[in-house]
Amino acid sequence: MNQLKQSRRFFLRLFVRAAALLPLASLVRANEAKHPDAKWAREAERMRALAESWGDQSYGAVVVRDGAVIGHGPSRVVKDRDANAHAERVAIREAIKAHGAAAVSGAILYSTSRPCALCERAAAASGIARMYFGANTEDAGKPRAFN
Repeated sequence: MNQLKQSRRFFLRLFVRAAALLPLASLVRANEAKHPDAKWAREAERMRALAESWGDQSYGAVVVRDGAVIGHGPSRVVKDRDANAHAERVAIREAIKAHGAAAVSGAILYSTSRPCALCERAAAASGIARMYFGANTEDAGKPRAFN
């Protein structure tokens, strides 16, 4: 009887771990009818998968302007050994480097999770107009510069 309980616990733990590893892409695709720009959330999910592929934290983000991605951001915290290389900041930096600061002003940030306070501050400072996060592309509103 004790062995049966141990087996059940083992398989329950295994199931929970496997479910946690499932990609959010299927949820994002189901949400496209509700949010016309859910494809950008799927692109952020692709950046998350890229970060995971090299053993980094499970976050991804993209900066979108005029219907095109201008900045890609897989998390690079572990890869670059840089605590500031969150996915959102990587995407913003890439967009500014490639297109200039003016191009980022008015853009939209899509992220796989709610941006932390520092990433939100960076988005506000760069002029990001709006943020969406998660598989359901929840509207996080206009970024705020916290005091």
